[in-house]
Amino acid sequence: MTVDPTRIEIQFDPTVQRMRGISKHGLLPFDVPFVSEIVANLWLGGCQAGLILPKFVKHLVSLYPWESYIVGHPINSLLLVTMYDSEDQGFAQVDAISYWVNVCRADGPTLVHCQAGLNRSALVVARALILEGMPSAEAIRLVREKRSPACLCNPSFERWLRQ
Repeated sequence: MTVDPTRIEIQFDPTVQRMRGISKHGLLPFDVPFVSEIVANLWLGGCQAGLILPKFVKHLVSLYPWESYIVGHPINSLLLVTMYDSEDQGFAQVDAISYWVNVCRADGPTLVHCQAGLNRSALVVARALILEGMPSAEAIRLVREKRSPACLCNPSFERWLRQ
C-alpha cells in the first residue's frame, strides 16, 4: 500500500481538521476547524491531545492545560494559563494575557487556544483586539464571523467585554 504524505499532513492539519459539538453555554451547535485566523498573525482555536502545532505558529498561548499540541518546531514563546469556562471565572488576568498576545502577534503568528476555541480563547482574542482600539461590539462580531457564532456564548464573558 502506498501512502500519500500530502494527504496525511492535511488529515492532521488543525487549519483543516474540524471539531464538532454543542457549546456548554446556550447549547449552540458548532462545526469549526481546530484553528481559525481572526486577523493577521492572530489565530484562535481549540485543542485535542496529539494535534501537531502548525509550523507557521511562532507563539502559543494555552488556556487549557489539560490537553496540548505537539510542538515539532522551534517557537518563540509559550504561555500556559489555567482558565475555566464558567460564569464565575474571574477576569483579573485577561488584560495581562491579552497585552501579551498583542506583543507576540507583532512578532509573528500567534495561536490562542482553549478546549474548543469558543469562550476562553475567544475572550482573550477579542480583548486583545479591543486593547488595540477595536470597539467591543466589532471585536465580538469579528470573532463570531471568523470562528463561529457559538463564540462567547458564556454570557459573563460577553458581558465583561461589552463593559
